[in-house]
Amino acid sequence: MTRFAAPERYDLAGTMRGLALIHGDPTLAIGGREAFFATRTPDGPGTLRLSYSKPAAELTAEAYGPGAGWLLDRADVVAGLRDDVTGFAELAKQHPLVARLAHEHAGLRFGATGRVFHHLVPAILGQKVTGKEAHHGYVRVLRHFSAEPAPGPLPRLRLPPEPEAVAATPYWVFHPFGVEQKRADTLRRAAAQAAALERCPDAASATARLVSIPGIGPWTAAEVTRAAYGDADAVSVGDYHIKNIVAYALTGAPRGTDEHMLELLAPYAGHRGRVCGLLAAAGITAPKFGPRMPLRSFARF
Repeated sequence: MTRFAAPERYDLAGTMRGLALIHGDPTLAIGGREAFFATRTPDGPGTLRLSYSKPAAELTAEAYGPGAGWLLDRADVVAGLRDDVTGFAELAKQHPLVARLAHEHAGLRFGATGRVFHHLVPAILGQKVTGKEAHHGYVRVLRHFSAEPAPGPLPRLRLPPEPEAVAATPYWVFHPFGVEQKRADTLRRAAAQAAALERCPDAASATARLVSIPGIGPWTAAEVTRAAYGDADAVSVGDYHIKNIVAYALTGAPRGTDEHMLELLAPYAGHRGRVCGLLAAAGITAPKFGPRMPLRSFARF
């Protein structure tokens, strides 16, 4: 067990939710004052348990399984306690909404798990599909490749798949999970390069390697580096919603483009992803027009 001093108004639940690239991620269990994170470390599978005491402003970390030591060594990083928010309060003053949200969510931090392939799986499965499709596919993939529960007291927690197993699996095995050949092949290619990806020392080098893999673009790379490296500047260019949310929040326009979004976020360089995170934490959405994206099924293809 390890204890850490937590920043003022620290938001454990909000911080840990930032590690979930798909809603309802089975590798995470998050409550108001407690959170669990299950992953595969270089030493084997492990589960990190974080407990926050508001009166003491203290975070307690425990870990289980062969990877327990590895997780405890970086528990404060996973919990976002090393997230550098220096200078952001001044940048936030450039827009009244951003300034207000920065104050209201001052305890929100960017965690960094250090596990690239862990987050690459949900990021790829979330490409160009609805949130419901992404969740169903992700749950089925984890169930297939990680039948055993994660170490620790929560048997419902799942581990991410072993990349070697994913790389060796034919694409058609993914069809019953609702994953078509394009995403399945991208996932298999990424799995084959997982070892090299895990060796990337920072978000910039990881991004360069990620986008060199066919089927992975800026959106997927940003989603992964934000969670794996705590990259507070990562912006998910190509997202169906974020460009509209940023445009609506900062200008009132109901729709935006990626180019306009990047222009609006430019004054917050170094913290552009943090601004997007604040808008998400506040539940801000752009006005909705037209029909929703239809659900598709590849299970019987």
